[in-house]
Amino acid sequence: MNIRIAGTVNDSIVDGAGYRFTIFTQGCPHRCPGCHNPQTHDFNGGTDISSEELLQKIKTNPLLDGVTFSGGEPFEQAEALAELAKEIHALGDLDIVTYTGYTFEQLLKDSDQKPAWKALLEQTDILIDGPFDESRKSYEVRFRGSSNQRYLDAKESLRQGKAVPAPLPE
Repeated sequence: MNIRIAGTVNDSIVDGAGYRFTIFTQGCPHRCPGCHNPQTHDFNGGTDISSEELLQKIKTNPLLDGVTFSGGEPFEQAEALAELAKEIHALGDLDIVTYTGYTFEQLLKDSDQKPAWKALLEQTDILIDGPFDESRKSYEVRFRGSSNQRYLDAKESLRQGKAVPAPLPE
């Protein structure tokens, strides 16, 4: 399955805990003012890459702690990313961090009509949710751009049916 991406970073330390392979998806409906990645907004931009090719790139780095789906808006390509995340989890010790401009509540509410959203949520370990809010931009909120964004335990949030904060790593 193909995924439209803006690019990748092989060893990020800012897109979640530890060393991460970050996939910047292409296409975003939110277009938040002051977005750090405005080049990812255009749904027709970027390039297509197979999930198999991405998986091979991930496998080549033995130092990775996990993979991050950023954007753009990953939930606009939820089906392909959920499948990729399932394959990544099957490798063993890698976790999945997913950034989204949607809130957990929006994703959960709409997942009945969009089953791929639920599938991606189920494969996500940490969800960083909410639109970037330039008026709340902060360098003091780890792994987030603005203080309104939350660092959530996706699996526990799904179990409880409400947003459950995850502890921030040391």
